[in-house]
Amino acid sequence: MGLRVCQLCAVDFTLKHFLLPLIDGMQSHGWEVTAVCSDGPEIPGLRARGYAVDTIPIARSLNVFKHAVSVVRLAFYFRQQRFDILHVHTPVAALVARVAAFLARVPVVVYTAHGFYFHDEMPSWKRRLFVSLERFAGRFTDLLFTQSSEDAETAVQERISPVADTLAIGNGVDAGRFDPSVIGDGGEMRRALGIPEEAFVIGIIARQVIEKGIMEFLEAAIAAAGKNPALHILMVGERLASDHAGDVAAELEKAGAALGRRLVATGARKDIPELLAAMDVFCLPSWREGMPRTIIEAMMMGKAIIATDIRGSREEVVPGETGLLVPTRSPEALAEAFLALAGDRQKVASMGRKGRDRALALYDEAQVVALQIRRIEQFLNKEHVTA
Repeated sequence: MGLRVCQLCAVDFTLKHFLLPLIDGMQSHGWEVTAVCSDGPEIPGLRARGYAVDTIPIARSLNVFKHAVSVVRLAFYFRQQRFDILHVHTPVAALVARVAAFLARVPVVVYTAHGFYFHDEMPSWKRRLFVSLERFAGRFTDLLFTQSSEDAETAVQERISPVADTLAIGNGVDAGRFDPSVIGDGGEMRRALGIPEEAFVIGIIARQVIEKGIMEFLEAAIAAAGKNPALHILMVGERLASDHAGDVAAELEKAGAALGRRLVATGARKDIPELLAAMDVFCLPSWREGMPRTIIEAMMMGKAIIATDIRGSREEVVPGETGLLVPTRSPEALAEAFLALAGDRQKVASMGRKGRDRALALYDEAQVVALQIRRIEQFLNKEHVTA
């Protein structure tokens, strides 16, 4: 029998939308994988598809008492299951689970930082606090994977992880699913959503929370739409029940009143390739990211990108070639970018083509999964030789 692996994250949303390719890859490699997260509505469907999922409550807040309870429950669970490898994801769950793994003596612990919680725009005291927490948990970590190269460099500089145990793995999507030659030009989706064929559509796919830059996006949309009557806005996503980040309901209501039918908000959807096909430009104005998958999905679909100049996003987007980068929290800069691209469809088409070429070359999901498996095996072989 192959290695027994536990893939752990905080919520079922993360498990379903981000970890299944890695689980599939490990299982195809002959490893036995069990997923662990808090209970949620996606769990029955995942189990019906054949995934082994156990549920243990893991709070996303900073409630120390709840985390202590999770540590105890996880340590007991790890002792029972006797996993060979624990692979953790998302900042809070990763911290709690690594402490539990240390108590339970799990042989190998891997942490994928999809984006460190700390960032340069935080107050210095707050940034130091979260760096200290990552440094503390790093004592119980054998391998650190980061999605962006910038995060890998930061991890070494901040003494979170030694360079030999740190690897930037990138991020990837299914190139077969996000293929514009298969999905089409988005005309059918536009008609279904009531968007005119001749409209210039700027879209966003994100959780509807403040830190995703939704407030700036809506302010920019109102300003730019007032100067370009062809501009329409397509918003995809919702606020998760587990989200603690600020709500944007009031801003959405204001934008709806200002834009009318030129704003289409779909809520959460599964037909992401088709929705991307209906866009001319994809925008993600987040305050912080790891290596955002939605940008890669949009690039795969041949879309020009407008993103904020933050870690991860600036690694994906080549300014002036595949899209534009703007400062964070600046609706004025966003509006200027909206109008610049809306006024040059030829440039938008060129950016989209170059973005797809870049995505195919760098962001193939299968390669990212294979890299992780290969690095874990290298570590195991090294440990075996040392022992």
